[in-house]
Amino acid sequence: MPVPSNTLRQALVVWLYAAALVHLLVSILLTWAGHSGSLDGYLQTIEKAFWLADTVPTAARAQQVWWLALFGATLQSYSLYMLALVHFGHRLKTPMAWGWLIAGIVLWAPQDMLISLQAQVWSHLWFDSFALLTLLPPLIWLYRHDRRTSTSTHTE
Repeated sequence: MPVPSNTLRQALVVWLYAAALVHLLVSILLTWAGHSGSLDGYLQTIEKAFWLADTVPTAARAQQVWWLALFGATLQSYSLYMLALVHFGHRLKTPMAWGWLIAGIVLWAPQDMLISLQAQVWSHLWFDSFALLTLLPPLIWLYRHDRRTSTSTHTE
């Protein structure tokens, strides 16, 4: 039995709100938890890509924590933009909001994956692949659905 398109649309929108909120929470963690030791395992995987495991200078870790905090702050901003676009797409039923989210992901993912691949940081390739597989299909479906819906309401 097929799911009605409005029910599916609502479920996909809720999923995207959740994804944006997870981005926000993770970005806050990245900004403020670097010095706490809770990210040490992650930082060590990055360090292994650039240093021999036993020769990581203390200053390198400090610089990495600093960059991670800057990235987290930037991601906080991106998360708010994502929340806003999901909200506008949901409330206004406009395909444009979904299209901009798709464009942002398509711009980001290949570059992030290439840079991660060059550094052989495999965890980033897995995270990026997960993001692509969980965000792009719902966004494409919403774009197509709202485009059909907006076209049919404007021609009546």
